[in-house]
Amino acid sequence: MSRIYFVVFLVSIYLALDIYVFVAVKSLSEGLTPIWRRFVLTSYWAVSIVSLTGVLLYRQIDPKLFADLRLYITTFFFVLFIGKVFATVFLLLEDIRRGVTWIVNLFPMVEEKHSTSRSEFMQKSAIIAGAIPVATMTFGVISGAHDYRVRNRIVYSPNLPKSFDGIRVAQISDIHTGSFFNKTAVAGGVDLLNAQKPDAVFFTGDLVNNRSEEAKEYLDIFKKINAPLGVYSVMGNHDYGDYTNWSSEEAKQKDIQNLHKMHAYMGYDLLLNENRTLKVDGEEIAILGCENWGSGRFSKYGDMKKTISGAEEIPYKLLLSHDPSHWDAQIRQEYPDIDLMLAGHTHGFQFGIEIGDFRWSPVQYRYKQWADLYSEGNQSLYVNRGYGFLGYPGRIGILPEITILELKRS
Repeated sequence: MSRIYFVVFLVSIYLALDIYVFVAVKSLSEGLTPIWRRFVLTSYWAVSIVSLTGVLLYRQIDPKLFADLRLYITTFFFVLFIGKVFATVFLLLEDIRRGVTWIVNLFPMVEEKHSTSRSEFMQKSAIIAGAIPVATMTFGVISGAHDYRVRNRIVYSPNLPKSFDGIRVAQISDIHTGSFFNKTAVAGGVDLLNAQKPDAVFFTGDLVNNRSEEAKEYLDIFKKINAPLGVYSVMGNHDYGDYTNWSSEEAKQKDIQNLHKMHAYMGYDLLLNENRTLKVDGEEIAILGCENWGSGRFSKYGDMKKTISGAEEIPYKLLLSHDPSHWDAQIRQEYPDIDLMLAGHTHGFQFGIEIGDFRWSPVQYRYKQWADLYSEGNQSLYVNRGYGFLGYPGRIGILPEITILELKRS
C-alpha cells in the first residue's frame, strides 16, 4: 500500500510541475503560427503522457524479457522530471516577484509597474534552465556511460620488496551488469584494460545490482580479463542480494553461491575474508580480500582477523575492500601494516567536475575519500570511480575508470 501512495504522490508532483511549466510554454508559443503553436503544445503533452504511462505500467513489464525497456522508462521519466524541476524554480522566482509587486501596488503611495518584458525573459530563462539538464543528462547516457578512461598513478611504499618494484596492477570496480545496455561498448572497455598489459588485476566488488542472473550475458566478456599474476576479486554491497525481496533466506544464499561460481567461471580468484601470496624471485606480497565492510547503514560482512590471518609476517600487504569508509573506520586504526587498500563503491556519484587536480562531486559530502589516490603516512588508498553505473544510466563529468597503479619502492 505504501508503494501505491508513493506512486500517487510522485505522479501528482509530476503533473503539478507539468501544468506549471506548460503555462510558460503556452505563453511563449503565442508568437508562433497556429500550426507550429499546435505542434509545440501537442508535443509537450504527448511526451508527458508517454512518460507517465511508462511509469504506471513499469511493474507490469517483465524485468527478464524487457530489462532495457524498464531502464529507458525510468531514465526518460527521471530526465524529464529533473528538467521540469529546474524550469519550475525560475518560474517560481518570477511568480514570487510578481506577487510582491502586486502587494506593493496595493498601497496608494507606492506604485511599481509590472514589466511584461521581464516576465517573458524569466519564462524563456525557465525553459532554457529546464532544457540544459535534459540535454546534459541525455548526453551523459549517450556518451558518458561507456567513455572509459585509463588513469595511471604511482603508489610508493618503503615495504615493497625489490622484486616487485615497478609492478603494474589494474583495478576495476562496480561493474553493475544489471544496468548495462550496450554489450559492444562494455567489451571495448575490457579490450582497453587488457591493452594495458597489467601484471595483476583486481576487481573490488559489485558485479551485479541485485541478483546473480544479471551477470549471465556478460560473463564471457569479463572472462577475457587476464594477467600473468592472476585476477583477484571481492564482493561489494550489491552482491549479497540485500536490496531485493527473496522468497526465503535459502533462496538468497543460493543466489550468493551462484555468484561465487560466476567469479570462478570468469577465472577470478574470489577472496572471502582470506588472502593469497604473490611470489616473484623468492620475494612475497600479500593480497588480502575482505568481504564488504561499510560504515553507517552498509553491511559489515567483512572480518579482517580472518582476512589477514597467516599473512601477518609478509612485508607488503595490499587489501581489496569495496567500501572506502573501511579505511578510516578500521584499517588505519587497527591495521597500520596494510600498505595499500583498493576500493570503489562511490561511483564518484556519476556526476561532478574534474579539471586537472581539481575534483568536485556531491558524493564528497558523504565520503571523505571518494575518488583517486589518498595517502596517510606509509598507507595509501585508491578509490576507483567505477566501471559501470547504477540508477541513472550515464555519467556526467565523472567518467568510468580503468585504473593502472605502478607500485614503487620508496
